[in-house]
Amino acid sequence: MNQRETWTGRIGFILACVGAAIGLGNIWMFSWRLGAYGGAAFLVPYFIFVFGLASTGLMEEFAFGRSQQKGAIGAFENVFKDKNPSLGATLGTLPVLGVSGVFIFYIIVVGWILKYFVLALTNSFVGMDIANYFGQFAGNSASILWHALAVILTLAIVKLGVQKGIEKTNKFMMPTLFILLIILMIRSLTLGGAMEGVKFMLVPDWSKLLQPVTWVMALGQAFFTVSLGGAAMLVYGSYLRKDEDIPSSALQTVAFNTSASLLAAFVIIPAVFAFGLDPQAGPPLLFITLPNIFKAMPGGYIFGVLFFLSIVFAAISSAVNLMEVPVEAMMDRLNLSRGKSTLIVALLGFIIGLPLDTNMAWFGKFADFVTIYLVPIGAVLAAFVFFWVYGVSKARQEINRGSSRPLGKWWEPFAKYVFVAVALIVLILGVVYGGIG
Repeated sequence: MNQRETWTGRIGFILACVGAAIGLGNIWMFSWRLGAYGGAAFLVPYFIFVFGLASTGLMEEFAFGRSQQKGAIGAFENVFKDKNPSLGATLGTLPVLGVSGVFIFYIIVVGWILKYFVLALTNSFVGMDIANYFGQFAGNSASILWHALAVILTLAIVKLGVQKGIEKTNKFMMPTLFILLIILMIRSLTLGGAMEGVKFMLVPDWSKLLQPVTWVMALGQAFFTVSLGGAAMLVYGSYLRKDEDIPSSALQTVAFNTSASLLAAFVIIPAVFAFGLDPQAGPPLLFITLPNIFKAMPGGYIFGVLFFLSIVFAAISSAVNLMEVPVEAMMDRLNLSRGKSTLIVALLGFIIGLPLDTNMAWFGKFADFVTIYLVPIGAVLAAFVFFWVYGVSKARQEINRGSSRPLGKWWEPFAKYVFVAVALIVLILGVVYGGIG
């Protein structure tokens, strides 16, 4: 039987969770949503949802994992052991499948990021037709090598284990990421015309608060930014010691994640406005808009390198968390070593992802299916099982174990009824809007 690993301490755990939460959605999606849905007005519903609801989701996953000392499959099975353990294990498989699905397509995007970091490093943006290059690279066999490299890098970290791999890597990458973002923000804000971008983000358009779509997008941004599918943070929680302060850890993770989103916004949007480009370009912002900016701006080489290095850190840290979920499941269910489990997950993820490398239509359909259906279903199941089947009173006791500021009994109806209902609403809204996360 594999001995359960643990974090060395609270700082390592929080940095690992911050690394898991800070992904590509923080870099481009938060920025344009902030501008498109009311600037500073958008922050009102976002802060309500991220601190009121997403923090509850984090506490749920941390405490669920810690209480059972298992990932999602084993945790669900334990909760159902007196009723129907096989049903519990089956239900627990769904969150794992959702996160594994995200890993399959996300690691392909990590490969794109690695390629663009190398392009920045070799000063290849100069003289390149950037818009056409991305179209020729993504969805083409040329991306397979970079996909493989992304898998290998992630595998190497996860194979080292919780302390020597995941924790140690995040202890380096997360502080470095914040330093890089601060340097880039200072440079971006000094560009001519940058203040128009600041106004775009921060001058409030209060009328947007009267539009339901603003609240929907703020909910999606908050819900999926720090809590992914009921399994990703649950597995990190399963490595927690019993005396760790879960409420404080959850709030700190949310705060650091939000800070990273805001820093990234102040890097990207002012630069986009300074060069008269589209701030609502979506994913092409990373691969077309920003390379064009670095190509044109004074000192663009060094800032392009720093920017894509920061994106590499954000992407890899999230990929590590995504890979850890199926790796833990394989170790737990099949009693395999970490080394064998990591290799199997890496190979399967890479092989399944190969068709997505060469067909962007398939890539889009696969990503939509996973993020609109599988991941939200997993989140709903985890919340329901922990707060309803395990029991909300026991859940609160587990969350409060080691807490310096325990949650009161008032929190129980909020978690059991409000949070679970909102998780279900997020699933429904995702289907209606074609994805909100």
